[in-house]
Amino acid sequence: MQKPALLIIDMQNDFVLEGRPLRVASARTVIPKIHEVLAAFRAKKLPVFHIVRVHRKDGSDVEIIRREIFRKQPFAVEGTPGAAIVDELTPLPGEYVIPKIRMSAFIGTELDLMLRNLGITDLVVAGIQTPNCIRTTVFDAIAYNYPVVLAVDATGAQTDEIHNANVRDMQNISVRIMTTKDLVASL
Repeated sequence: MQKPALLIIDMQNDFVLEGRPLRVASARTVIPKIHEVLAAFRAKKLPVFHIVRVHRKDGSDVEIIRREIFRKQPFAVEGTPGAAIVDELTPLPGEYVIPKIRMSAFIGTELDLMLRNLGITDLVVAGIQTPNCIRTTVFDAIAYNYPVVLAVDATGAQTDEIHNANVRDMQNISVRIMTTKDLVASL
């Protein structure tokens, strides 16, 4: 990796904390691994992007497949505690927070422009949820010609089976799959 950036996807209270609307089962367990990768990027002064899903209070920007869920129990509403990044991964000054309203961190955001302006050559992806926001972000990154490393133990899904199946799919499109330990050592 020449000039990597770290993308931390959706590590927000509504997706991580017990009892929240769209809690991902493995979200709490990946936090220590994400923190290891984050600490390594911070130590090397490499760019960090916290990608967060946020929605309008009225839900008018929620995608069609989640409108009914949102109507019953709103999630990731901009400015609410549920949309906030979990305390363990709070962004530091100089780190970027990119809001999104779709699964991919690239759709309708300034992410690609910022990465290109910073001269980023490679992306490291961590966070949740493997079959949705992780996978769509990774596939879009490949479409934008960014080589991607997936921090396999710093990403998670509702089950290990779902996580592993999606990791295999990403590996099949030449995404580099690395453990946190190997990733940190390679920086």
